[in-house]
Amino acid sequence: MLSMKDYIVRATAANGQVRAFAAITREIVEEARQHHGTSPVATAALGRLLTAGTMMGSMMKNETDMLTLQVRGDGPIGGITVTADSKGDVKGYVENPDVMLPPKNGKLDVGGAVGIGLLQVIKDMGLKEPYSGQTILVSSEIAEDLTYYFANSEQVPSSVGLGVLMEKDNTVKTAGGFIIQMMPFAEDATISQIEENLKHVTSVTELLDKGYTPEQLLEELLGNVGLEITDTMPTRFYCNCSKERVEQAVASVGKKDIQEMINDGKPIEVKCHFCNTAYHYSVEELKNILKRSK
Repeated sequence: MLSMKDYIVRATAANGQVRAFAAITREIVEEARQHHGTSPVATAALGRLLTAGTMMGSMMKNETDMLTLQVRGDGPIGGITVTADSKGDVKGYVENPDVMLPPKNGKLDVGGAVGIGLLQVIKDMGLKEPYSGQTILVSSEIAEDLTYYFANSEQVPSSVGLGVLMEKDNTVKTAGGFIIQMMPFAEDATISQIEENLKHVTSVTELLDKGYTPEQLLEELLGNVGLEITDTMPTRFYCNCSKERVEQAVASVGKKDIQEMINDGKPIEVKCHFCNTAYHYSVEELKNILKRSK
């Protein structure tokens, strides 16, 4: 089967009463899996949040806007962090990529891996203070948690569907999702019709597995309420780390620790959280970092 390139579709419906987003993200999730060596359940958890992150990133207006999604629970996965920009670039990691859990009702137990906790959404839109909203995890399966967040923190009635399907060899077979949002002036009839449509879409994963494109996902959900596709944009896993950026993290550990590394007399290796790229710093470089650190 020829796999589609990853992309996001943005749309409206019912003459602007509804805005909608859908994405296919197989390559993003597979790349994240390769970078982090995630187990199937960790791949599914991270993949769902990456998919949501890139769609939510595409809602932002400015080139420099940044979105961060953080899921922190008491389950074995620890935390999941995803950041996205408005241009379709997204990256993320989980604290414990090796987590293994038995399946629940024949599905990967993302909720069990995440556990009870909080979802935090931070939007840095170049203002003095970034916007930050926090809600409890209602199911820890990610999609429902985001639905709850939109309703309670942003006061936007929404429906979020996210799916990641694994192959037998634990690579990513397909991944994607949708976000549908009601505008404040949405009429009751529109809302009822969409609620009815959503009842028939039991599983995003099933539709993706049938080869549905993002456009077809939206057609399924909004086809009978005047769906209008506004645009499509590519999306990808992209990390903007560099030796210089990671060096700032090294500098931030404090003079005492840097001096100890120098005293050890060996080069150090530091990995980027988001993409696992390893950067090496020689003793000479550490001495220069020490000179510059506060």
